[in-house]
Amino acid sequence: MQTATTPVKRALLSVSDKDGIADFAKALAGLGVELVSTGGTAKLLRDEGLDVKDVSDLTGFPEMMDGRVKTLHPGVHGGLLALRDKDDHVASMEEHGIAAIDLLVVNLYPFEKTVAAGADYDTCIENIDIGGPAMIRAAAKNHAHVGVVTDTEDYAAVLAELDQHGGLSLELKKKLAANAYARTAAYDAAISTWFAKAIGDETPRRVTVSGTLRQSLRYGENPHQQAAFYVASETVEGVSTARQVQGKELSYNNINDTDAAFELVSEFDGGEPAVAIIKHANPCGVATGASIEDAYRLALRCDPVSAFGGIVALNRPLTEEAAIEITKIFTEVVIAPGADEAAMKIFAAKKNLRLLLTEGLADAGRGGEMLKTIAGGLLRQSRDAGRIAADDLEIVTKRQPNEQELADLLFAFRVAKHVKSNAIVYAKDGATVGIGAGQMSRLDSSRIAARKSQDAAEACGADKPLAVGSVVASDAFFPFPDGLLAAAEAGATAVIQPGGSIKDKDVISAADDAGLAMVFTGMRHFRH
Repeated sequence: MQTATTPVKRALLSVSDKDGIADFAKALAGLGVELVSTGGTAKLLRDEGLDVKDVSDLTGFPEMMDGRVKTLHPGVHGGLLALRDKDDHVASMEEHGIAAIDLLVVNLYPFEKTVAAGADYDTCIENIDIGGPAMIRAAAKNHAHVGVVTDTEDYAAVLAELDQHGGLSLELKKKLAANAYARTAAYDAAISTWFAKAIGDETPRRVTVSGTLRQSLRYGENPHQQAAFYVASETVEGVSTARQVQGKELSYNNINDTDAAFELVSEFDGGEPAVAIIKHANPCGVATGASIEDAYRLALRCDPVSAFGGIVALNRPLTEEAAIEITKIFTEVVIAPGADEAAMKIFAAKKNLRLLLTEGLADAGRGGEMLKTIAGGLLRQSRDAGRIAADDLEIVTKRQPNEQELADLLFAFRVAKHVKSNAIVYAKDGATVGIGAGQMSRLDSSRIAARKSQDAAEACGADKPLAVGSVVASDAFFPFPDGLLAAAEAGATAVIQPGGSIKDKDVISAADDAGLAMVFTGMRHFRH
């Protein structure tokens, strides 16, 4: 295999994304590179005054079948695949008049964008590129002799080497080839994923996952772990699309926690201003309020100790008043759908505070999938897009919840969906007042949440635990009455839970004896 720097005498350019291609082609021409192109790319380059050969000059065939067939020809693939240091390959090229192609510049039909735009089946099919991936794979295989560019971001690196060394190094060509195979893999992954959905195959025989590097991270959850942040082709408002206005670079844990915070606050997309404060991917306070600053104060009241160094997500633009309140304690990240100038000025004085701004909220009811790696495999499931409304509730106790209790029950259950299991959430007047998360026993979660409400009361100077007069939500059924009775002892007056335990009758009886109102949702929200 050839290892030296190889010159570039001829380049084939055929791109869908034409950003920067004219300047790139002009630079190549200035270095004496012959340009060959196809269709719209060739027209653009000629309009820029460049001398461009058509690919038909290499193949002897015109483009045909609406452009479906133009590069699938030995005149192209022979020029890409021929080993220049192998005599019989060179002889075949000479015998059949095949011209060597030293640089291939291709980006593919915009299949992902076509799907994202909601195009119909036939339009999506027409945007599946065939010749492009074939050429890319051929050039990447023969990277000892051919450079292959699939990303506009690589134009500068290619020109730098050509300008400085008169050719492309093997090191760069290997890197370009690796990028090329990753691109075709991601492209095929997008097609196969779309196809499975189009035909209603919920468990296809093979699944593929792809992403594009957003940033390399200093480390993962712990300093000895390597990490990077990749974004998928699907566009969803949140940390993956947010603009970072200020602050240090996001860490692995920052990204994970910020995503959890924004997903939670996006549940409150049509009502009052809402704030979620997250620590270690769990809510430590969530509230709605008359204003965004009011919601923040109520959310902070739930657990001011855990909120230190946490993540704050807002469902409304950040205001000056909210910024003043948030900067009273150390906060890692704030994410919101916008911010006013006065708020950003206040945050600017906190150089390490990261401020992320989005264009809107995420769609809490959207579809999608979630993946979890296990040793030697993947677990795949649809994302938990379930939402409960008042009409979905079954009242199972003698006492019915009153209007305020009903509103708080729905609020608490919406929050519980985002708390690690076993999850217990106490809420009152549209704000959490105690959260118990991630315990092996639901009873322990109930007790921890009650204790949190006592601590919160002491911190804000209340004369009794905040859970007194609250409602309580459980992400899964109470297997025994003990967890429910612990909630009653803490002062809860109404309960919301999925139901479905073989002990439901015992739990309902215990609720009646305690004078509680209880509703079943029929929907569980485990989050491990």
